[in-house]
Amino acid sequence: MASRRDDLLDAAIDLLGREGVRALTHRAVDAASGLTAGSTSNYFRTRDALFDAIVERFAARERANWEEVAAHLAPRTTSDLAKGLALFARDSAGRNRTLTLSRYAILVEASRRPELRAQLAATGARVSAWFGTWLRLVGSTDPDHHTHVVGNYLTGLVLHQLAIPDPAFDPTAHLDALLTSLIQNQREQGQ
Repeated sequence: MASRRDDLLDAAIDLLGREGVRALTHRAVDAASGLTAGSTSNYFRTRDALFDAIVERFAARERANWEEVAAHLAPRTTSDLAKGLALFARDSAGRNRTLTLSRYAILVEASRRPELRAQLAATGARVSAWFGTWLRLVGSTDPDHHTHVVGNYLTGLVLHQLAIPDPAFDPTAHLDALLTSLIQNQREQGQ
């Protein structure tokens, strides 16, 4: 069961994803959460304190989403991995759209507030570790490099789908082509 603090932070994440950073005020979070005025400021005295807690809560929620994917993903081929990543991309742009939009807002805010970068890096390290393992399973001998390439490509796919939605969005074939290309290229170069 979520605590009142978590309820406030979930409302703040939803507000951030729906309306952006400028809409994020203590009063707006109170209204979005349905709690009494002043509830947010009782937990988070400043906007910076609120934002720091949002990043922490966001990271926990996104980590749970990745763990859900990871629990069902043990790829043996690039096609297997592409299907899993495509499922995550569709989920990020669909069911978890608001959470994903809040991630992009947090990333932009991190460009202005360097102290948020450490929190984001810690969350990203766990996702990168899964990526690296999955890439090794499908034949990568340079999983660090391939994680960077595939992760950035996946981020771009999701961002594009959020900005210009395609009802038939299915990046499986594109992801498989990218993964196959990376693995074949390393073989041709003798890595």
